[in-house]
Amino acid sequence: MPDAPASTPAASKKKKDKKKASKGGGGGSNVFDQFSQKQVAEFKEGFQFMDRDKDGIIGKSDIRETAGPAAINFTQLMNMFGIRQQGGATDEDDVVVAAFQAFADADGKIECDNIKTALMTFGEKYTEKDVENFFALVPVEDGHIPV
Repeated sequence: MPDAPASTPAASKKKKDKKKASKGGGGGSNVFDQFSQKQVAEFKEGFQFMDRDKDGIIGKSDIRETAGPAAINFTQLMNMFGIRQQGGATDEDDVVVAAFQAFADADGKIECDNIKTALMTFGEKYTEKDVENFFALVPVEDGHIPV
């Protein structure tokens, strides 16, 4: 029986490429590879904010609690993500305004309890005293902040 031909560099590369493809390691198949570490951290923070019951899944009740009394449609959600993704709203004032508008209901008002929970739970957590100071600075009407 004749000896098998010696493996060529091109043949070795094809075998490695085939193994890589079969493992799912090529072609950007990992969704996290599409984003920077900073972007993944921001998405994770947003996810954790929306996952109110902290079970690792954003369910219907989480969405209701996150949005409060206001409904949010897909276009509004994508617009918020799109502005952030494109580097828009980089002016601090624009960022603050956009953040408050995300909490506003259909009448343009923010329920004080919802914003208090967010301020004390996520990001740089506010203390009870910080929240009291905040509410002393903003107009409050019937438990709501007009936006």
